[in-house]
Amino acid sequence: MRISRIALLMVALAVQPAQSWAEGEVVDYIEAREVTNPPPKAALNTFDRFEIAAIAMDAPYAGQDANEQAKERLQINLDERVPPLLAEWNAREPQSSPPKTLKIEPTIRHVKFISGKARFWAGAFAGGTAVLMTVKLSDAATGEVIAEPEFYQHANAMGAAWSYGATDKAMLVRTTDLISDYLKANYAAAVGGPTGKSDKAAEKEAKQSKRKDRAESKESADQQSTSQ
Repeated sequence: MRISRIALLMVALAVQPAQSWAEGEVVDYIEAREVTNPPPKAALNTFDRFEIAAIAMDAPYAGQDANEQAKERLQINLDERVPPLLAEWNAREPQSSPPKTLKIEPTIRHVKFISGKARFWAGAFAGGTAVLMTVKLSDAATGEVIAEPEFYQHANAMGAAWSYGATDKAMLVRTTDLISDYLKANYAAAVGGPTGKSDKAAEKEAKQSKRKDRAESKESADQQSTSQ
């Protein structure tokens, strides 16, 4: 007798060890608070040396298999982007004596990640994914915090299901791109940068503008048609 995919799905969900996000309310807010991070107190090139810590992740997310997978992927992505940049900056002649060092400490504040196995069996039913990170930039000698920008990305459930989890992984790549871009943008001048949160008001305005343009185009076409 053939077993339907629904039956297989029910069995798979029954044997899943634990969901990949924390029980109960995951976070007070699941995305960055603002669309744009404020500028740091000083341009990063006022420092001579740069040190980056490994990505931190605390309870309740630490120790959960899927979220540990997300952390590992984020670390790989970040290592590809940021340490080469810092090596270039560290090779430059120091301006201060002793050299001023900037500590860079990335932390996963909130994460919901779906493992490839769970995504394969449950598809969109496994839900969407999201990650919110902060990166504390501080003077290594004094402890003064120069900036603590937030970086947020998400992937919707349906897109992740159709891509067999590819958009879940791409979300993590985009997060590390945001971090790298922020560091680059603020090296020569303190300018801030995007958090990754969408500007809903701007998106709504853009959609309304498009609808208006379509309506005007249609009205113009109708008028031309009746005048012929």
